[in-house]
Amino acid sequence: MRLATILLGDKERAAVLVDEKVIVLADINRYLNLDHPETLFELIQPEALATFGNWWGSVDVGRLGADLGHPIEGVEFGPLYRHPRKIWGIGLNYVEHASDLHEKAPSSEPASFMKPDTTIIGPRDQIEIPNQSERTTAEAELGVIIGKTCKDVSEGEAESYIAGYTTIIDMTAEDILQVNPRYLTRSKSFDTFFSFGPEFVTVDEIEDLSELEVSTVINGGIHRKNKVQNMTFNPHHLVSFHSKVMTLLPGDIISTGTPGAVVIQDGDIVECHIDGFRPLINPVKDLKGRKEESEHGSTIER
Repeated sequence: MRLATILLGDKERAAVLVDEKVIVLADINRYLNLDHPETLFELIQPEALATFGNWWGSVDVGRLGADLGHPIEGVEFGPLYRHPRKIWGIGLNYVEHASDLHEKAPSSEPASFMKPDTTIIGPRDQIEIPNQSERTTAEAELGVIIGKTCKDVSEGEAESYIAGYTTIIDMTAEDILQVNPRYLTRSKSFDTFFSFGPEFVTVDEIEDLSELEVSTVINGGIHRKNKVQNMTFNPHHLVSFHSKVMTLLPGDIISTGTPGAVVIQDGDIVECHIDGFRPLINPVKDLKGRKEESEHGSTIER
């Protein structure tokens, strides 16, 4: 299945994506007198997702789409959800990216960090470069979404604990980080520094995880791309490793690292492209430009 959160007025509602159509779960419930969860975070809880998946496999999807589907064009997507219990990020998980930063890629254990949920934005939302940073980067990444409570699992067991995958754009105030590596949490935690969506793609939709190609795209051009098979620590290893640190819960996110970070500026358009996924796209605004505009009454070109 391919699931999403769409904006309906002031509400965020779970939906299924089928053949360029969007079917809202609330509409399904009303039409068929059912009681499926109507937000994505509730839907991806283990029992709810299994129940809905079994039901979805038994219905005439084409007929349902004809009766309830809305064209995907013009639909406004939100972040998949706003309050995961945990967001794990992985630094320097592609050797080539580490060399870009003149750093040695970790080889024995992942270089992981955590982010607060106040960083979350969704597709088409604005990434804001903070006043404290002159060099902020954006990084396209594959996101792993945990589907079941997960503690001390092996790499071989990890896939059964994953609900699905998504596209992510992660931001870093790189100049803050370069002052001192202990500033990593601060450099990663500004508001708007974590975009994810528009699609949640269940595990069964992925034919070969290792062959997925992840691309950081800036203003329509590919900045850097690489395949999952070239990660130092693959997604299953990351789930296993972090489950041995702390219990992973349904909806927790592991952002698996970027093939390449790109410096962003006011007016840029950043995208995450992953094979078989709908692209994640976000515009960029430099708050320092906004401050100058408010102080002087006119926009200063940067």
